[in-house]
Amino acid sequence: MNILVTGGSGSGKSVWAEKQLGALRAPKKIYIATMKVYDEESVRRVERHRAQRRDLGMETVECEKNLGSLRIAEGSALLLEDIPNLLANEMFDGGRPEAIVKDISQLLRGCAHAVIVTNDVFADGLRYAEGTDAYMRALARINGELAALCDLAVEVVYSIPVPIKGELPCV
Repeated sequence: MNILVTGGSGSGKSVWAEKQLGALRAPKKIYIATMKVYDEESVRRVERHRAQRRDLGMETVECEKNLGSLRIAEGSALLLEDIPNLLANEMFDGGRPEAIVKDISQLLRGCAHAVIVTNDVFADGLRYAEGTDAYMRALARINGELAALCDLAVEVVYSIPVPIKGELPCV
């Protein structure tokens, strides 16, 4: 099963995604971390996420960009966190944003299950500079393409999963 998880900042989507990965049967569970650590706030966020998953039996692989370079054991279950960080790294740090969906598709073909975390950054109605607008358009396109690849797409609101596509598992 492949699951796309979206929601606003602080919505509980990471905890929900980790719970889903924990419930999936696979010989190996891998957490792919895409966040580039560049300031004290990002250090705190990484530490909080590490503490959250400390006892969940996941191997952490840090990959800020170029997911196509990853070699994952066949049949593994993956948690990819998260698409907005990955896109920013690819767009603004010399990467290949146009390859993100292709690279994720390649990962999906080799794994038994995947949980992919993204963000909803589209609801504020504000106008942004062209670079930010281009980023948001790219994120919207990627989210749509990933939703099409997944069996289940869920928006997490106040830690409550709301299905957008597919049916919630009994976890």
